[in-house]
Amino acid sequence: MARRTGRRPGNPGTREAILDAARTAFAERGFDGASIRAIAAAAQVDPALVHHYFGTKEELFRATVAIPIDPADLLPAVLAGGPDGVGERLVRTFLAVWDSPVGGAAVALLRSAVGNEWTARLLREFLVTQVLRRVLDQLDVDPAELPLRGGLVGTQMIGLAMMRYVIRLEPVASATPEALVATIGPTVQRYLTGPLPTPATES
Repeated sequence: MARRTGRRPGNPGTREAILDAARTAFAERGFDGASIRAIAAAAQVDPALVHHYFGTKEELFRATVAIPIDPADLLPAVLAGGPDGVGERLVRTFLAVWDSPVGGAAVALLRSAVGNEWTARLLREFLVTQVLRRVLDQLDVDPAELPLRGGLVGTQMIGLAMMRYVIRLEPVASATPEALVATIGPTVQRYLTGPLPTPATES
């Protein structure tokens, strides 16, 4: 019998084909610009198979970045207390994840992002769309300030991860989580809700 051509059926290689297509789509077009339909077309599968293997678009995105946790499970506790103290709660939750058994995967991802542009793009999209945007959307701040505020928070969080878990700079590497929350949390709070400097105008 002649072999049928067309879309790839479900088989052991289908999942990896979808992941390959998704990595390219998310890295090139970002989370918002990539669609399940376009990813399925690139992988030569039916969109239903993408949902079968990965569920939602958010779950597919986490799989491409190899993130072992779902921010949607953690952020409600960060936001539950309202704007006051959200910076401290965000740092505390961040450290709890990195100090947990899944922290090793996070460190590997960060190391990869430093030397691989595709991984860096995916990690950046993950931080912006799955973490920072979800936090900032719940705060009463000027929408025009969201990109800058998110970027500033990112410098603190990724900088903390690099110094504590990759470069292991002392005394940050061996500091207790609560000591870091007390020192870094207020800075993150200021980036989230504090006043931003007015850009100087050109004369």
